[in-house]
Amino acid sequence: MIGLLKPYWTRWLDRRIPAASSVSLNQRKIFIRPTRIGAAYVLLLLLMLLAAINYQNSLAYGLTFLLGAVFVVAILHTYRNLAGLILRAGGADAVFLGEQGRFHVRLESSRRAHQAIGLGWPKASLQLVDVPPRGTGECQLSLPTRRRGWLRPERLRVESRFPLGILVAWSWLDLDQALLVYPRPLAGELPLSSGGGDEQQEQGRQVRGQGCDDFLGLRDYQPGDSKQRLDWKAYSRGQGLLVKDFATLSGRDPQLDFAMLEGDVETRLSLLCHWVLQLSARQQPFALRLPGQTLAPDGGEAHRDACLRALALYGAAP
Repeated sequence: MIGLLKPYWTRWLDRRIPAASSVSLNQRKIFIRPTRIGAAYVLLLLLMLLAAINYQNSLAYGLTFLLGAVFVVAILHTYRNLAGLILRAGGADAVFLGEQGRFHVRLESSRRAHQAIGLGWPKASLQLVDVPPRGTGECQLSLPTRRRGWLRPERLRVESRFPLGILVAWSWLDLDQALLVYPRPLAGELPLSSGGGDEQQEQGRQVRGQGCDDFLGLRDYQPGDSKQRLDWKAYSRGQGLLVKDFATLSGRDPQLDFAMLEGDVETRLSLLCHWVLQLSARQQPFALRLPGQTLAPDGGEAHRDACLRALALYGAAP
């Protein structure tokens, strides 16, 4: 039944609280109801009222009405703790498949303080943030990455149970956030384009195993590097994780070619991702060839990011 009603609920929320990178909470965007403790509190009030009526006890009447007034005042204070709060979408850095995607949310107070504000997604535990009067608060939320491409989270739940916990005020916000998920790096043979040319050129683009040529030195460990090439002696001396780097390429700039690989699409993209990182770390210019797309030989961080983006979005609908 809930699954059948979810599309209607989603469309209603899209009309009432449309997606935006900045949202200010007001009466239209805030919902409120009793918590389980609050429901038990109301039931207890009803029982106390029945007892007061039955025994015609003035003290019981007074206590019941006093506790009822506390409940009514708690509605106002729980609502006010969310009202006026401004939420803004922060940056979200790209990650590799299998890592945690991290979304940044900025909370701003227009006037009063906002205490114990919970943020998170329905299936995750909420993080609590305090926002000082006319101040700001920062929150970093994480989501697991299960496939490459754009990761767009569900609506964010924002709630408050302050001050008594007998009521919860909440809202569902779409801050229009997304982050790019790159393929998971997978070590393997360098997928060079066969192309055309004489034997000398072909030999200049060949890799004779992984790291079997001239030793170049040590470099910082990068995701996807083979654990067999780690320099454990340097690590034991407190120099951090360093990798032995070898000269494996000679001749013209290599062309990483999707068509030269075997296996399914995700395996090929993971191998290409590994070598994009490797060659970029060595400051070796390279080209990338995907079906329907070719990135010309280049080097630097911009070229690396462009290649990783192309791998992440390969096969995605435009």
